[in-house]
Amino acid sequence: VAASLFGSAFAQDLGGRQITVGSDTTYPPFETVSEDGQIVGFDVDVVNAICEKVNCHATFQTTAWDGIFPALANGEFDMVASGVTITAERAKVVEFTDPYFSVDQAIAVRVEDEGLTLDDFSKAGSTLLVGAQTGTTNALTAEKLVGRDRLRLYDDFNAAVLGLINGDVSGVLIDDVTADAFVQQYAGQLAVAVRNVQSGDELGFAVQPGDELVDALNAGIKAIKADGTMDALM
Repeated sequence: VAASLFGSAFAQDLGGRQITVGSDTTYPPFETVSEDGQIVGFDVDVVNAICEKVNCHATFQTTAWDGIFPALANGEFDMVASGVTITAERAKVVEFTDPYFSVDQAIAVRVEDEGLTLDDFSKAGSTLLVGAQTGTTNALTAEKLVGRDRLRLYDDFNAAVLGLINGDVSGVLIDDVTADAFVQQYAGQLAVAVRNVQSGDELGFAVQPGDELVDALNAGIKAIKADGTMDALM
């Protein structure tokens, strides 16, 4: 099976093609900007590993989340790698690769509020405010959970987390692995109070509809899963 997958990747040889990747680099551990100004993270590592299999070179560029799909449609980059949940609605405007990672959702809180439960946020009469990044599946889930009146939307999750630290909201609904990354970044200030808010979100890379790049990316995903590279990166 592994040999078959590697053969598939080789058949998708991109001949050293330069690929520009749009990414909202405010979402650790998937993508963030390091202290020395480099774009780093799990998505960066995965795309680079795929390129090793299908013979391409990736360059990441920071793009605001709320305009990332129109920018892809306008040809500003070749693909989006930004912790993107595959949804039927998004699939109307982009073409997704096969899933490469699955996440659950969680609620991050201030350390002193670590005892809060899902019911504390969702029950009738609760006044707790929840933050999320606009245009994300997290925001959709948060709205179902607490209603629009108690939802505060932010341009990116960095701003949402700062809003949490400053007391503007009581929790931030976010993917669990990213919640853990922010808890590590703000050690002693943040904690994860609620996990498994919603399970089964699958992440994929996005390209323009009909772009044959998706075939090479899928071949690369299969190859790095088959040879253990994906497990090592995870």
